Amino acid sequence: MTLRHTALLLAALFGLEAAAQRVQPYPVMPPPQFLRAVEAGTRTATGEPGPDYWQNRADYVIDARLDADTRTLSATGTVTYTNNSPDDLEHLVLKLRQNVHAEGVPRNRPVAVTGGIDLGRLAAGGSDLEDVTVEDTAGSYQGSVEPGQYTVQGTILTLALEDALRSGESIDLEVEWSFMVPPHTGSYRQGTDGEVFYLGYWYPTVAVYDDVWGWHVDPYLGMGEHYLEFGDFVVLLDAPADMLVYATGEHTNADDVFTARTNQRLAQAMTSDDVVSVVGAGEHATSMTPTDDGRRVWTFESDEVRDVAVSASAAYVWDATHADVDQDGDGTDEAVLINAFYRPAGESPYDAPWERSAEFSRFSIEHLSEMLWPYPWPHMTAVEGIIGGGMEYPMMTLIGGDRTDARLFSVTYHEIAHMWYPMMVGTDEKSFTWMDEGLTSFNTNEGIDAFWDGSAPNREKIEAWDRGRQSHYFLAGTGYAVAPMRHNDRYPIGGGTRQVDAVGGSARGVASYSTPAVALNALRGIYGQNAFFGAFNEYGQRWMNKHPYPYDLFSTFEDELGDDLDWFWTPTFFDTWTVDHAVLEVERTEDGAVAVAIEDRGMAPMPAPVRVTYADGRTEDRTVPVQTWLDGETRAYLGFTPGEVVRVEIDPDTFVLDVDRTNNVWTPSNE
Repeated sequence: MTLRHTALLLAALFGLEAAAQRVQPYPVMPPPQFLRAVEAGTRTATGEPGPDYWQNRADYVIDARLDADTRTLSATGTVTYTNNSPDDLEHLVLKLRQNVHAEGVPRNRPVAVTGGIDLGRLAAGGSDLEDVTVEDTAGSYQGSVEPGQYTVQGTILTLALEDALRSGESIDLEVEWSFMVPPHTGSYRQGTDGEVFYLGYWYPTVAVYDDVWGWHVDPYLGMGEHYLEFGDFVVLLDAPADMLVYATGEHTNADDVFTARTNQRLAQAMTSDDVVSVVGAGEHATSMTPTDDGRRVWTFESDEVRDVAVSASAAYVWDATHADVDQDGDGTDEAVLINAFYRPAGESPYDAPWERSAEFSRFSIEHLSEMLWPYPWPHMTAVEGIIGGGMEYPMMTLIGGDRTDARLFSVTYHEIAHMWYPMMVGTDEKSFTWMDEGLTSFNTNEGIDAFWDGSAPNREKIEAWDRGRQSHYFLAGTGYAVAPMRHNDRYPIGGGTRQVDAVGGSARGVASYSTPAVALNALRGIYGQNAFFGAFNEYGQRWMNKHPYPYDLFSTFEDELGDDLDWFWTPTFFDTWTVDHAVLEVERTEDGAVAVAIEDRGMAPMPAPVRVTYADGRTEDRTVPVQTWLDGETRAYLGFTPGEVVRVEIDPDTFVLDVDRTNNVWTPSNE
């Protein structure tokens, strides 16, 4: 007997009329630019990089000086930009992200106006370029540029080359710049409070020119984050001698900077299972080598990263340990240095258990390396201060605010999980924020479940996937939710305090963080742990050190799982459709079997797993396949073996994105 025949018989048993045909999700429709990339062979319909995939790169050498008294950063740098595209480039685009602090520049978050970047010199191929910026119309349209000229429009600098940069060629850009480090009260993701200096988006970067869109010239407005090319970095920072400095990359002059005792403690941290105090309170003067002029130069070098950040403070203490990671894939673990820089309790403006930071970071690196793929870099460093949340950069994270142990762990794991997305898998954070925040939020919940497992008094049990912890359900079905497939700068930003606008300011966070995370958890529930992580990690491995688009992720999952999943992607990622499955009726057939009627009251189709529990303790599981809903039905009928039923529950493992679980359970008392 066919499933359709069975359904008709069960419908007749219940005496239910045929339900109306349901609405169907529309297919995923990649934009013309992406389809052209597939035709050109740089992308594929199966989610892999195409045979002709290319990617430009930018390598940086930066020599900087930090003046703590005046809170200014001045620097010179050389950017070697390589054009691997098939196109000849007559213009280059730089992003001056610090100009979000310049007067008159468009932005979508309040900031301190400190002047932005002052460009002292810009040269291409050894020839100085002429600045033709119209000074009195900052941030407005300012015409075009001729060869040998550049213009600045807010955070975007466009320059015209004397000779086009041919395919396969490189060019050196020489830059001199300076800026006032913004105060932490008028900045985010970086700044200073007078004690801690954290330098983020602090140097001119070459914009991404990719195979789908070309130049990405959307300005930095403050809310949306970044899309950056990969490259190698050499950073030299001249800082006051009493400051502890750490940055993205290998610290290459540790022997010049640290005393023998400090280097010995660092060596101990690389072998000991304990957290080692490398520099304690009051030890700065004896931890670093003496200088004649009260200043010290720190050098860091990094390969294949998309950004660099620098932390500097004379108030920090320094804890260190190591994580064991099989970086080479040969079955032997390498030691990854784990650093925690923070102000001691009573000296920090925040109340947080930073003495556990190194412990939390070590667990995060080891757990993520096992769950995803090995962490590739020499260190992971967490620093305390100046912001209310957390912010990630390659090998570095900045964390502030008052926090319990669980909350410090959560933000630490989340920011470290960003080392995989977007630091290794180089997504466009501005256009598709969910591709890094949503995947990272999924990984964070996995990390919380693994660490807070109740195994010790200081590791109490936390159910990370509990629906009460998922903000997706706060907005889903209310009419206030916004789809994840939206540019970060185009979300509602809110217009008042939470008393009068509890939704506006949270739409971006829900859409970018929570909705993709619970959607991935649902996909894991549908296909199982092994199949899901096989597809999840295949996507990451395919696009490591590359620039994926959402369609690459969607297609990779479909390629690995063997199914067309448009029914899954479009309702939740491109729209805000919701799921609502309900137990409609439970009856006993003439032969004693149990018949259950399930109704689909939502718009988003999703399988409906159903569990029947019998009086003798037995359970039996059946699932209404998603194809039933895709065939247009809104009701489905399941048969179970005979027995006295005490409970029928839809989605007993709580992975389905059901917005109303009050109708998911039937018991005899419901009748």
